[in-house]
Amino acid sequence: MRRAPPHAIFRRRETETMTQDEQHIKLLSIFHCVLGGITAFFACFPFIHVAMGIAMLRGAFTDQSGQGPPEFVGWIVIAMGSAFILAGWTLAALMIAAGRKLQRRRARTFCMVVGGIECILMPLGTVLGVFTIIVLTKDPVRRLFEPGDRDSPAAGGQQT
Repeated sequence: MRRAPPHAIFRRRETETMTQDEQHIKLLSIFHCVLGGITAFFACFPFIHVAMGIAMLRGAFTDQSGQGPPEFVGWIVIAMGSAFILAGWTLAALMIAAGRKLQRRRARTFCMVVGGIECILMPLGTVLGVFTIIVLTKDPVRRLFEPGDRDSPAAGGQQT
């Protein structure tokens, strides 16, 4: 009979002592960080627009007669690309912050608001946002976010 390695036994015992709500919070925390990273990656795509706007300003889109788009068009393309990058990175940072706060069981309202904002990101953000709101509105989960529970060993706090 084969025995499981000691670290596998420890992991199994750790998950057996966690309640289903605690496991849901742990998974939500991981998924928020993952989706935040994916969002940050896709928020870099508008750099193409910024580069195109800079190229317009430098005259790369002139025709044989020397006429190109007006200068303000280049500035608009740069501004729009930059705005989308900033918005995407901000949303990604909020998602990662929500993941960290879920992990520490803090700022439940902040996590619910971020979950609501995530619903605009079809389809993954919608699924994650809805599940975040569903899990965080349960009464047992609400109690896990209360200040007194953070110090209990099951919540990952310090033992006294």
